[in-house]
Amino acid sequence: MTEPVTVVRKAAWVVAWDGGSSQHVYMQDADVAFSKAGVLYVGPTYDGHADEEIAGASIMVMPGLVNIHCHSGDEPIAKGLFEDVGTAVLWGNALYEYSALVDSDADAKAACQTVMLGDLMRSGVTTHLDIASPHSKWLSLAAESGMRAYLAPGFREAQWRMAGSHRLEFEWNEAQGRERYAEALAFVDQARAHPSGRIDGVIAPSQIETCSEGLIQDAVAEARNRGMRITIHAAQTMAEHEELLRRTGETAPAMLERLGVLGPDLILGHCIFLDHHSWTRQRSREDLARLARSGTSVAHCPVTFARSGMTLESLGAYLRAGVNVGIGTDSYPFNMLEEMREAMICSRVAGRSVFDLNTGGLFSAATTGGAKALGRSDIGRLAPGAKADLALVDLSHPAMQPIHDPLRNLIHCAAERAIRDVYVDGQVVVKDHRVANLDYDGAVRELQDAQRRASRRAEREDPQGRPLATLAPYSLPLAARG
Repeated sequence: MTEPVTVVRKAAWVVAWDGGSSQHVYMQDADVAFSKAGVLYVGPTYDGHADEEIAGASIMVMPGLVNIHCHSGDEPIAKGLFEDVGTAVLWGNALYEYSALVDSDADAKAACQTVMLGDLMRSGVTTHLDIASPHSKWLSLAAESGMRAYLAPGFREAQWRMAGSHRLEFEWNEAQGRERYAEALAFVDQARAHPSGRIDGVIAPSQIETCSEGLIQDAVAEARNRGMRITIHAAQTMAEHEELLRRTGETAPAMLERLGVLGPDLILGHCIFLDHHSWTRQRSREDLARLARSGTSVAHCPVTFARSGMTLESLGAYLRAGVNVGIGTDSYPFNMLEEMREAMICSRVAGRSVFDLNTGGLFSAATTGGAKALGRSDIGRLAPGAKADLALVDLSHPAMQPIHDPLRNLIHCAAERAIRDVYVDGQVVVKDHRVANLDYDGAVRELQDAQRRASRRAEREDPQGRPLATLAPYSLPLAARG
């Protein structure tokens, strides 16, 4: 029995893949035919059988976006807490002193994941790489969503500990780290065996500075034995950068090169503070060449760092150096299109030029760049034989009008508001702007109580015993009652 075929007839715009030039190209007034088997046709007129036809006069068809770095565990309940705080002696970063205090309890894990998945899909994402701690519904929710998922259970041997607000310390427990590593291996085997065929596992030593060199090398060797992707947070903060210099005298890429870890199967999370960055002490400018030479990919997630006044210098420079870069959302708002907009703005600011990065290059990073990082040539593009992972953009939305270049309108103006329908493997996962397979609205309703519980726990666990009003003060004074 053949799979039902859907055809978008005479789509006003199509972001198609030109195999000859290996790039995305625009088509106008084109048909796109697809089924669960994949993309069947992209071109002027599809003459084959169609079970469903969609009028394309006010539609742009584009490949689904590929998010190679996000966290479902607690980020959805972190909204509104720590955007205006940071640790001054740690270059203003809020990660160690503030963000690390917030964690969702077992009752909130599924709601957090559901909200993240829904927000990603509504912004056109069809593939995501989620780095989190396993919970009982992690795998089943990823499958139920209909998305293509790479699940990366994190493990580490050291916990961050803040001494007052002036010193970052590490509390090591190598035996526990090895236990978490063994649990991660068992989980990725389970993910890879999932019958949907849309789910895989990723080996994820959590942060380069919280894992011993031996654990990193063992984990990478095991991943390569299994033919799996690897992801590590590296060069993500100046605190980490300085800690590695203290321990080894090396930057993160230099250390990973010495360990034999760099390679085309490795995705480095963030990778901001390299030896060319203006905040670092090095001026050797060798790290980008290390990454490009080895084929290592970078997951660029600008929004969460820009909130703390930090930026990669610059996305355009990484691409010109030959580094493969994909885009991730990391944390809230889990909006890939907003992330892409921020990536362009930050790149042009850091590169001090409007010419540092253009929309086409950015779109490629968010599609084929992410696909390459995952070792895939069948996602992130619209071409016969590719997976039927695609989004339909509503060109009639006011934020998309008037239209000269629809991708510019989508990224610079409309964002997720113009994403109408999203398909993965030819099956709808977002229909008329609504998440199809998950109870998204119900999960959103759970977040308020989950955040209250997490906030109470943060007060109890803060080493300085500070109340929430001090940890996360309101952005405006609270008026007196009466």
